[in-house]
Amino acid sequence: MEFSTVNVVIEGGMEYPFPPLIPIDQSFSRKRINEISNTIASEMEKIPIDSIDGKSIAITVGSRGITGIVNIIGALVQELKARGGEPFIVPAMGSHGGATAEGQIKILASYGITEGSIGAPIRSSMEVVEVGQLEDGTALYTDRLAFEADAIVIANKIKPHADFKGSYESGLVKMLSIGLAKHKGAVAIHRHGFDQFHDVLPRAAEVLLARLPILFGLAILENAFDELMSLEIIPTEKVMSREKKLLEISKQSIGRLLFPKIDLLIIDEIGKNISGEGMDPNVTGRPGSGLPGFNAPKIQKIVVLDITPQSHGNGVGIGLADISTRSCIEKIDLGAVYTNAITATILDPAKLPIILNSDRDAVSVALKTCNRITPETARVVRIKNTLELHRIWVSPAMLDEVDNDENITIAGEETPMAFDSSGRILSCEY
Repeated sequence: MEFSTVNVVIEGGMEYPFPPLIPIDQSFSRKRINEISNTIASEMEKIPIDSIDGKSIAITVGSRGITGIVNIIGALVQELKARGGEPFIVPAMGSHGGATAEGQIKILASYGITEGSIGAPIRSSMEVVEVGQLEDGTALYTDRLAFEADAIVIANKIKPHADFKGSYESGLVKMLSIGLAKHKGAVAIHRHGFDQFHDVLPRAAEVLLARLPILFGLAILENAFDELMSLEIIPTEKVMSREKKLLEISKQSIGRLLFPKIDLLIIDEIGKNISGEGMDPNVTGRPGSGLPGFNAPKIQKIVVLDITPQSHGNGVGIGLADISTRSCIEKIDLGAVYTNAITATILDPAKLPIILNSDRDAVSVALKTCNRITPETARVVRIKNTLELHRIWVSPAMLDEVDNDENITIAGEETPMAFDSSGRILSCEY
């Protein structure tokens, strides 16, 4: 997608006395594990060998970025093989990857998940089997290849969802109900709307758990530093009760912006590997669904500067920004974005924001359109993405709050907000 030069007339031109930025560190709990193989081996003791020996076992892997995912799935494959199992990988990501089998394999490969890296074949198909219905007649589907296996392992990260709040959000229940249901099943569930997901997802999962050969769930939790915090194998009969508790732990562990108000938030990159909506509404306070419950700073303007390579052009979430740039928007595959948004039935995340010629123009216009600020009072925050929030950069107007919060410390010297000759913002240390 290409755009010509954007000619826009602004009073005073594109010049603005940009405030300098200061690096600060936000402090969060940092519980983590390093021994992935040993942890998986220990957790596998919960599962009887006779439920594994001689059986073909489908393992779900989704489209979200997960720290150490190659080692996690590789260790799981090794333990299943050691017990006589015949594991294989099934991409479980609903409509992502352009809703094609090939596209979903490419997403896995971008995370390093290949047959060679994890020691098991990858079998990708968009074919599904109807395995049940909700009380209202909504059909519940499952990937045909997984359905035909002797057993299924539901593996996923448990975290707050980007569009709704409930006892089950993004995790094993959602993977089972939507990810494993491929495009057709994802569409069927999303027709209910995110405002009903708190009820629909657990009801769907209960039906599927009763009718599918689920061997166990593998719950993955990360801390606020994007590090692996917990790996837990959950027997099938305990999936519903345990996931609810793990979600509460995850909600207490995610990173946030520890400020009540921000005039301009500059986000270096968004992407599907970062959040389902490119930038996490739990950080920005802007869910595409418009539903309540997302506690975040009040932000006047958001500028997005880039899309991650791991998104493969799926820039869904760009519509939740106010301003972006030609170089950013030109990386977007509208087909992938629209497929994702239409499947989810919420279209705002797929809309395009104001598009300007450079990072410099984007930041200048954002500041010019913030109300009730001056260059000296502008509350500016720059972050790498909404997943990595330990080191961020703030303008001098926010330093009083830094001094008064024991969870925030200054990490370096004041630095001018600088741009190169093409108007691209200079990189900074995160």
